[in-house]
Amino acid sequence: MNPLFPPIAATPLATLQQPLAASDADADYRARATAAAEKFEGFFIAQMLKEMRASASEFSAEGSVFKDPVNADMMSLADGLVADQIAGQHAFGVADAILRQLLPPAAAAAPLNVAPPAVASDKG
Repeated sequence: MNPLFPPIAATPLATLQQPLAASDADADYRARATAAAEKFEGFFIAQMLKEMRASASEFSAEGSVFKDPVNADMMSLADGLVADQIAGQHAFGVADAILRQLLPPAAAAAPLNVAPPAVASDKG
């Protein structure tokens, strides 16, 4: 038996065929959409940092620390980590804008249970 590939019979077929409850599917969709939006914001911020670093290198004087290519790989890695941290806080709002497009607003998701207002009668 290979531990990397468990047997297929380990999961009952009836469990695989049961559809997810609506709330479970909604929660799963929201979690995946939020993760994807945060990753996109992280990518966006990382690209911005990369361009900022490139322009700082271009405009710096000859022999400056910013023109030294020795630590470029480590700086790129650090920029990616900083971008992911900033994106996790939704600091730029890119992830929020994406989520507003992907997820329904809370008011539209919940049915309204409001009775119509009573109309005053003019009889009398």
